[in-house]
Amino acid sequence: MLWLLTLGLMFACAALYQRVKLAEQRLEDLENSHMDMTARFLALSPAKKSETALEPRESEEQPEVADRTDTEEPGVRLVSALDAPQGEAVSAGPEDIAPPPETAAVPEEVEAAEDRPARTLDFEEIFGRRLPIWAGGITLAVAGVFLVRYSIEAGLLTPSVRVILAFLFGIGLLGGAEAAYRFEDRVGDDRVRQALSGAGLATLYAGFYLAGTQYGLIGQSFAFLGLASVTALAIFVSFRFGLPSAILGLIGGFMAPLLVGGEDANLPVLALYLALVTGGLTQTGNRQGRPWLGLAALVGGLGWGFLLLMDGDLGTADVAAIGLYALVLGAILPTMLASNLYENPARLISAGVASIQLAILVQSAGFQPLSWGLYVLLGAALAFFAWNRPEMRVANVMAGIIAVALLALWPDFGAIEFGLVAAALTVLFAGVPLYHLVKDRSSLVDLALAAGIPLAVGIVTLAQFGSLDFDAVRVTEALACLILAAFPLYTARLLWNEDRPLETVAALASGAALTFFAALCLLPDWATPLAASAITLALIAVMQDRMDKGRAFSALVVIASVFVALTLVPSDGGFAEVERLFTGDGTPDILAALRWLAGFAPFAALTLVAGRSNAQRGAEFVAGLLGFATLAQLLPPIALVWVAALGIVALRLRLPERQMAMLALTICIALWALTPLGEWLQGGGEALAGSPMMLSDLPSLHDTFGFLLPLALGAVMMEVSVPGERRLAFWPAALPIGLVVLHVVFKQLFAIDSMTDFRDLGLGERTLWQALLLAAAWAFAKGIAGREGNRIAAAGLAGLAVLHLFWFGLLLHNPLFDIQAVGPAPLANLALLSGAVGIAALLSLRRWLPDYRIAIDGFAMALATLTAITLLRQVFAGSILPELPMSQSEDLLRSLVGIVMAIAFLLIGSRLGERTWRVGSLVLMTATVIKVFIFDTAGLEGLIRVASFVALGASLIGIGWFYSRQLKAEPSPQ
Repeated sequence: MLWLLTLGLMFACAALYQRVKLAEQRLEDLENSHMDMTARFLALSPAKKSETALEPRESEEQPEVADRTDTEEPGVRLVSALDAPQGEAVSAGPEDIAPPPETAAVPEEVEAAEDRPARTLDFEEIFGRRLPIWAGGITLAVAGVFLVRYSIEAGLLTPSVRVILAFLFGIGLLGGAEAAYRFEDRVGDDRVRQALSGAGLATLYAGFYLAGTQYGLIGQSFAFLGLASVTALAIFVSFRFGLPSAILGLIGGFMAPLLVGGEDANLPVLALYLALVTGGLTQTGNRQGRPWLGLAALVGGLGWGFLLLMDGDLGTADVAAIGLYALVLGAILPTMLASNLYENPARLISAGVASIQLAILVQSAGFQPLSWGLYVLLGAALAFFAWNRPEMRVANVMAGIIAVALLALWPDFGAIEFGLVAAALTVLFAGVPLYHLVKDRSSLVDLALAAGIPLAVGIVTLAQFGSLDFDAVRVTEALACLILAAFPLYTARLLWNEDRPLETVAALASGAALTFFAALCLLPDWATPLAASAITLALIAVMQDRMDKGRAFSALVVIASVFVALTLVPSDGGFAEVERLFTGDGTPDILAALRWLAGFAPFAALTLVAGRSNAQRGAEFVAGLLGFATLAQLLPPIALVWVAALGIVALRLRLPERQMAMLALTICIALWALTPLGEWLQGGGEALAGSPMMLSDLPSLHDTFGFLLPLALGAVMMEVSVPGERRLAFWPAALPIGLVVLHVVFKQLFAIDSMTDFRDLGLGERTLWQALLLAAAWAFAKGIAGREGNRIAAAGLAGLAVLHLFWFGLLLHNPLFDIQAVGPAPLANLALLSGAVGIAALLSLRRWLPDYRIAIDGFAMALATLTAITLLRQVFAGSILPELPMSQSEDLLRSLVGIVMAIAFLLIGSRLGERTWRVGSLVLMTATVIKVFIFDTAGLEGLIRVASFVALGASLIGIGWFYSRQLKAEPSPQ
């Protein structure tokens, strides 16, 4: 299988060489095409050519012409008469100065370029000229393998003789390559020596492999040295025989340790060998103009670095060797690449891979000081080589991140060891970038390191030592955090006068965080908000003049303020302070109030320095919430709510622009008012379903005046600006809350708390409530406290009175069918008063809502008729109407009442000129006639029936006569 691998590698080398040669040929063709274009240009410009030929190089005009020519055609070499061969004379005659364009001389190079055939895929070229030579070299190598195999199978040669013949054959092939090189003019093809040298080197590799591994004729150390010698020879002869030798040196150099590897490999020697091979191949690639060879060597060397780390049992020498090896390949050798295109990516990738390898080494070595020292040495090397190359400092970022991760993974450490390592990493990955910032502040990488690494080291330090796990004073960790905070804070100081808000804010945030960690190490847990608030207030004080110059500064202080508020809950042992916000506790807690005041302070400061912006309005709102929470730690619930309400009044009168603070306080009051308001809504919902609302179903006066009344007061004082330079008043929201308060107070007057009380007092209570609603409606219509009258509010209250009467007085608890006392006196009773209040409310709505007059007049006539019937019923039944059945006389009188009410409606319509009332009269009269003819006369006999019809007939005649007179008096519509 080995010879198959060898053949495959040789074929791959040949293919790679062909691709490189093809690229070189294409580049040569491109250069020739440029020369062709230049020559044609000169041939078409004889004047310029003759001027170039006649003027000496020392003249004053030539530099100017040269400069102009360079500007017009950069990178193109002009061919003039000065470039002619020595055997040709340059004449200054007229025929040479201005020859005709068609007879102008064309350089021989141009002719050769024109005669060169285009490169095409030619079968004869590939299979006749190119492949046979390479196939011959591969065949020679295969011949050597088969020769050795034949000798083994036939038993003709001993192993020693076979190995010696392999060496002789390889040396002979190299000698043939040397002969082809020396007699190149006779051979005429450089691929002959390349094929012979490649076959010879492959044979030598095979010889040492057989001698050391297959037959054991020499020890593994000697076999390894032999393979290393062949690698060195391959690198050397690559300068003489070309690319295939270099490729074989690359492959063989990195394959040699695997070919002779054993279980007891000497890692220091192996690391030294691999470093030399990688360095030699890198330098060879530079000398031969093939930077990809050095890149390939670096890839192979870094890959071997991971293989070296697979040996789990590493001694001190092994750790040092592998660490130095990673240092050389990660920081030193990439700087030797002579390629502007590949140098920066190679250095960055190599540094990142080497950092990972050293991190694995540190962990595998048990975080020994030696391994940490090697990692620090790598960081120092990266910093040194990137000292004057800012674009290469990205490698330091990768190394710094990996170093912090290693600190976090360090399981067992001493405090002194950890401190020394952390200090060294901080100085290296934050101190050096900070020094660069002092000199030049343009590097974003240095800013990131100077601000980020100290913060990361501080967090890892606190986590590793468990400084925040328990409430104790940790002076050492606090001092360390303060020292670390100096790096980003000084970075912010350097950037303070520059227009770089994001970078400045990042540095300030890092320094503030580290300062906060230091405070946590010194203060008890309950003081966490105090420390965060002090730091945030310091940030606000420092940046108050920059808040309007960039969103980054505002964002920092807003985030810091929010963080202060968030620290209130975790540091509240047992959540007693949070519970007090919702349940109330009359016992003042000064310490708790101090903590919540610390959360309030940053937002209050923001409202003063942020200007009229979204951030300022948001801070004002949160300040209102936290101010309410602060008072909740000192005051009982009712006092708390009233203080908040008075605060709204004070803000409205003295600082009306603090609308968001007033809104926040109103919301807090509303949250406390939810309980009594919920009780009232529950009782009201049951009342709407038909269950009377008893006094016990309502919130107490204590809760009503303590929570609902302050909410109504706050809503009355609230105004919020809306887009369009308009203000949205909240007093309409205060109206229903005020009605709830008035309703609770009103229910105390009758104190209905049983069904008996509801029977005796229910109708009177409802009637009085409807009258109060109507009175309030007229008060709003006329204007209150100097305000202009509001017909919408007045119509709303009057409509509420009508709805209350319709739902409770007519549908649910109508005295005609529900047990409700109307009073013993005929006419002068609650039924008349209730109907009168309802009719008055409808007439008021008719006044304030003229567009709905027809419907309102209809409801008024129906209510008046129903009231008259109720009064008639009271005459026969007494105070409780449903107790006695209706008699025939009462039924007849109902018809009479209908006739009388119809006549009354007719008179009203005639007097007011309202057609609606006249139509209502006709409708009522028609219904009465139908009732009389169908129902009333069915049970009447004799004179009573005659009297009924006489009265009905007279009424109809009279109404008809009156109505006809009325119609004649009115002008006919046009």
